[in-house]
Amino acid sequence: MTANAIPSYSVKELNSTVGSLLERGFAPRFLVQGSASRPQVKKGHLWMNLTDGEATITVVCWASRLNQLDYVPADGDGITVVGKLNFWAARASLAVQAIDIRPSLSTVERRFEAVKALLASEGLIDPAARRHLPLVPTRIALLTSVPSSALADMLRTARERWPLAELLIVPIPVQGSVAPQICAALEQLNQVQPQLKLDALVLARGGGSREDLIVFDDEQVCRAIASFCCPVVTGLGHEDDLTVADLVADHRAATPTAAIVSLFPSRDSALQTVRQQRLQLVQQQRWRFKRERERLRQKHQLLQSVQPQTVLQRSRLQLDQRQQMLKALSPDRWLRRGFAKVMQLNGTVLESVSEAKPNDDLVIQLRDGQIGVTVQSVQANIGSP
Repeated sequence: MTANAIPSYSVKELNSTVGSLLERGFAPRFLVQGSASRPQVKKGHLWMNLTDGEATITVVCWASRLNQLDYVPADGDGITVVGKLNFWAARASLAVQAIDIRPSLSTVERRFEAVKALLASEGLIDPAARRHLPLVPTRIALLTSVPSSALADMLRTARERWPLAELLIVPIPVQGSVAPQICAALEQLNQVQPQLKLDALVLARGGGSREDLIVFDDEQVCRAIASFCCPVVTGLGHEDDLTVADLVADHRAATPTAAIVSLFPSRDSALQTVRQQRLQLVQQQRWRFKRERERLRQKHQLLQSVQPQTVLQRSRLQLDQRQQMLKALSPDRWLRRGFAKVMQLNGTVLESVSEAKPNDDLVIQLRDGQIGVTVQSVQANIGSP
């Protein structure tokens, strides 16, 4: 073939050459982003167009892979496709073979706002309607994937904070198109609540991207949470992640572990409180015993004071005191000290010289006898009345 000769191919050879060039020019896997257009399932395979507004390419996800996907896009969803080129040499047809399909953040945000607005209009997102969490729950249900690091962290935290509580673990899928399974688990718990007597429910999922949490923006899942029979606590993703499920729940925790912390009191704090209460009770008991002992002592003294023997002794003492007083005031005592008592013959004691007249017969009482006298004269003191 000369230098200026034009290569010549059969159709098959041309298509094969193009396929070889494409195969060598692209990595085995790549990411491509765009909006899903007219997705539809044919014979178990998912077909759709992927467009960025300027160009379009066909995407196919074979049935064997489609059954393993967590997410199937709707028309208009922004998506990221993990795929590889698929070139059919027979008809020179090019498509992206999808290995995985993930919603884009814009799709997540759009669904979040749509469901949020709908449920808010129905009053299902109302902070005033949130139920209070139990002070000391005795039995709670944990809805999360099993096994998972989130579950392990929650169980460890529950044991550390409040080991007396009973935990009912309900395994659920937490990523992808699993809304029916989550709704079914919530409905089943609602039906057996009279037997279980749950105090609260924790709906939890560990870390991941915001796109991984799209199932918790599902309308039916959120309605099931809003109508659940007891308070619901959500611990979904990371602290910055917010889903519609968080908005309809009675309490939103930043993480699964934080959900357990918000439900259970601290065992150490509770123990310290019990110790303080015990000390206060002992002090109050001692004070009451002391007060009652003093009251009984006073009553005993009162009872002693009204006993006949005590009354008799007191009366005798009072009588002795009066006798001593009478003795102190007795005229005989004064007579023993050298004083005399002047009386008329009828025994009337003279208190003033005005009661005597000359020639009156009087009697003078001394300590050891009497003297009869006749008044010679009467003389009053000057100035006396």
